[in-house]
Amino acid sequence: MENYTSDSSDSDSSAKTLDLSYLMLDTQVLNDHFVNAKNPEHVDTLLLHQNRLNSVPPTIVRFTNLNSLDVSNCGLYQLSDFLGDCPLSCLVAKHNNLTNDFLPKCFKNLSGLRELNLSGNRLTDFPEQILDLTDLKYLYLGGNQITEISKDVWKLQRLQVLSMGGNRLTEVPSTLGELKSLQALVLCDNMLENLPSSIAKLTNLKSLLLHKNRLTTLPTEIITLKCLTELSLRDNPLVVRFVSDMTHDPPSLSELAARVIKSSDIKYDEESIPRNLVEYLNSSHRCVNPKCKGVFFNNRVEHVKFVDFCGKYRLPLLQYLCSSKCIESRDGDQVVSGAMIRKVLLG
Repeated sequence: MENYTSDSSDSDSSAKTLDLSYLMLDTQVLNDHFVNAKNPEHVDTLLLHQNRLNSVPPTIVRFTNLNSLDVSNCGLYQLSDFLGDCPLSCLVAKHNNLTNDFLPKCFKNLSGLRELNLSGNRLTDFPEQILDLTDLKYLYLGGNQITEISKDVWKLQRLQVLSMGGNRLTEVPSTLGELKSLQALVLCDNMLENLPSSIAKLTNLKSLLLHKNRLTTLPTEIITLKCLTELSLRDNPLVVRFVSDMTHDPPSLSELAARVIKSSDIKYDEESIPRNLVEYLNSSHRCVNPKCKGVFFNNRVEHVKFVDFCGKYRLPLLQYLCSSKCIESRDGDQVVSGAMIRKVLLG
């Protein structure tokens, strides 16, 4: 993730950094230090990591031009609402003891935040108040105990990096595909079994880290991510259930009849058949097998086809076939250009 960092160039080079890290200061001592600080309005960056703080002292509001605050590895149990009185664009509070109940109840006063790092804490839920930060670009929530990503995550339209690795996620909401600016998505070390096809909407995505999950297949649409240059899939049971999970349920009589009509190119309109049948016939899907001219409707056979990435690794991608007999021969396999995926990290 070194290539996906905050906008350090946005800060004024003449601004002052106050470094009080590694001093093992407690909250009261730090509070006294802030009270006696000279020209606090000149401080742009405040480094407090590796101290012994239960909370950030309220006298931090004296730093009226504070842009960046790092309170990592301090043993914090609470982030207070008064942090909103500082014009922060970067807040790093990783590796503390923060829980959902002791985060600011509302982040609207922190609307200027561009980077928020709450990794390595004790969060069990995706903090909904983060959704108020509509200008947020970098969000790090890895190493917590979060079980799901908010379905309203789409509100973070400027988000470029979303790091959710090392949590307890079992699914990804389809709305995540609405994050048009996203360049890096970290979902490694969770309990994911599948991904939504909407991930193909992340047209600017460059890095997708999925290792150490329970993925048995990937959505076919992933091969359309032309900007993707880093894909990590190690420690997933991608191939184990390749054929055994293929299921087939007999199609209904209406689907069998509809298949014949569509395959035979029989003409129909609302004058010859009821409107609901016209709508049903129009909902048909062409078989993904290029050698098959069949169609399918509601019923379909889930089939896993291996797609070659970079001519080196073969990954199972989910497809739908019109019949269990409709399996592509090897020479029909699609080979994806190496320009599409230049770096595949499988361990």
